[in-house]
Amino acid sequence: MLEKLFGIIPPLVTPFTTRGDIDEEALRMEIAYMLEARVHGITVTGSTGEGHTLSIEESCLVARIAMEEVAGRVPVISGIIGDSTREVIEYGKALRDEGVDALQITPVHYLFAPGEEGTIRYYTDIGGAVQLPIVVYNVVPWNTIDVPTLMKLGKQEWIIAVKQSGGDIHKLADLLREVRSSGSGLRVLSAIDALLFASFVMGAHGAIAAVLTVLPRQSVALWNACMGGNMRRARELHESMLPVWRLIEASGDMNSRIKAGLEVQGRRGGAARAPLLPVDPEVYDELRVAIEASGEMGRSIAMGR
Repeated sequence: MLEKLFGIIPPLVTPFTTRGDIDEEALRMEIAYMLEARVHGITVTGSTGEGHTLSIEESCLVARIAMEEVAGRVPVISGIIGDSTREVIEYGKALRDEGVDALQITPVHYLFAPGEEGTIRYYTDIGGAVQLPIVVYNVVPWNTIDVPTLMKLGKQEWIIAVKQSGGDIHKLADLLREVRSSGSGLRVLSAIDALLFASFVMGAHGAIAAVLTVLPRQSVALWNACMGGNMRRARELHESMLPVWRLIEASGDMNSRIKAGLEVQGRRGGAARAPLLPVDPEVYDELRVAIEASGEMGRSIAMGR
């Protein structure tokens, strides 16, 4: 299944109850919504899923629910956001036992960077210990992995893909060029939400990006239009989705804004974990207007479950 990792792979939110516990029913409903939108995979407990706030037990619960609901129809990727090889191996083994198909792992994200040799050893040690495919989540601004290092990682046994984030189309372009020219089997997934149209045209194998979670139907339509060569339709979809993303990224409370974007559609995301606060009412209104204009809203699959 993972040899064909491609397309729209939304990073799901982790819904919470008013007490701050994982809302299992809401999570199952959200997965059902994604499957009906015909996504090509799902990611859980990443940045959009507030993985940095979750305990290992909570991460495993989310993974377990995802595996039950997906039932083999699409790949399930579990995110790990950690700061030591030992910690990530512990998480990885626990998630492997839940049956997930792959892990999405950030570089260490605290203050200090291990350099190229340390970064390569970080991922190879984790892969060797956990023995699950790894998507390198290249997102940490002060520990960005450069293209030459990514290409070296792509030669390692357990590294199957890079999720290129950071909002830099130049890094994505350089990586795609190197992958093509070298004949590497490394998959390149875009996390540049404002430039998914351009990413797909340049040859990205798919995307794992927050806007996919808010607009999964339109994201699948954008992917299909690009793959089918319908650039006019793809550009229209891009332009309808862009205002939604601009609202989501407008401030540092992105998790709250993503969940508000679900709520205005009748989907249950709950609140983001403290210390993030709920968005102001005017932000809800702005999101509602933009999402309605995007064409995403219609019959609510989640509400109809």
